[in-house]
Amino acid sequence: MSQRPVILTGITTTGTPHLGNYVGAIRPAITASHRRDVQPFYFLADYHALIKCQEPERVQRSTLEIAATWLALGLDTDNAVFYRQSDVPEITELTWLLQCVTAKGLMNRAHAYKAAVQANADSGEPDPDAGVSMGLFSYPVLMAADILMFNAAKVPVGKDQVQHLEMARDIAGRFNRTYGDHFVLPEAVVDEHTALLSGLDGRKMSKSYDNVIPIFLAPGPMEKLIKKIKTNSLEPGVPKDPETCTLFSIYRAVATPEQTAAMRERYAAGIGWGEMKKALFEYLEQHLGAARARYDALMLEPARIEQVLLQGAHRAREVATPFLQRLRRSVGIRPLAVK
Repeated sequence: MSQRPVILTGITTTGTPHLGNYVGAIRPAITASHRRDVQPFYFLADYHALIKCQEPERVQRSTLEIAATWLALGLDTDNAVFYRQSDVPEITELTWLLQCVTAKGLMNRAHAYKAAVQANADSGEPDPDAGVSMGLFSYPVLMAADILMFNAAKVPVGKDQVQHLEMARDIAGRFNRTYGDHFVLPEAVVDEHTALLSGLDGRKMSKSYDNVIPIFLAPGPMEKLIKKIKTNSLEPGVPKDPETCTLFSIYRAVATPEQTAAMRERYAAGIGWGEMKKALFEYLEQHLGAARARYDALMLEPARIEQVLLQGAHRAREVATPFLQRLRRSVGIRPLAVK
């Protein structure tokens, strides 16, 4: 493995990839997978999925769909290390080593845990920890292990994940002070310009709101979903504000700057909503049609995807196995004849 700086991204396997995922995470990660000045690590976070999802078929199906999506969209697996989290057992062992230096008070401050406690208080539940699993409580440590296992220098995250990067830095610092310098302190990379895509109802596109547009939905269902996107009552010929329009936000997220500027002019000229919905559907079909064909073919070959993931895991373990052995020795887990 090269000595290039590592960038790392994880994808939780709990749902079907949608356009919001594509714009916010997948497209920039695939672009980065072709860079030769960094070493990208991308993984399917199936252990993280178990925190919120106890549906085995859904986790397996999502793993297949996400892997097929990234491959269909052009992920460079010759350069990027693309693997399934559960295929690298060193990560879970590292999680335990890190838990042993992690302060409980740090986990008490995690946003997800605090939100669960607050929800219990708001509902009148006398037990503040009702419904809180140890997975939910301690998953920032697993996330830290994901990052620190490969000494990732840069971790692209959304603003809601910055706290977890700060926790990973805190945990790494504690381990380094206790056992010697082993870990690079990772830095969060937040793209302030990444679009937050609006969904069918105008709110942020999210599985939680059930307002998403799957990336590789078949043309017929895709067109029907786009027709359901909410608009105002302005008639054709009346100038419209693109900045308040869900249709335009989706178009702008995937189109070129030149195409976006041309569409702005059509809004100023009073484009009709039916015409705009047709234009958006046709552009998405043009932009994603070829990748959808590749995706459909990959979905029929799960064994082929499995092989890609296992090859990625092998490359990941080439780094993880010797590193974990060094960490084990540093904490005192070593043969008795070794000092």
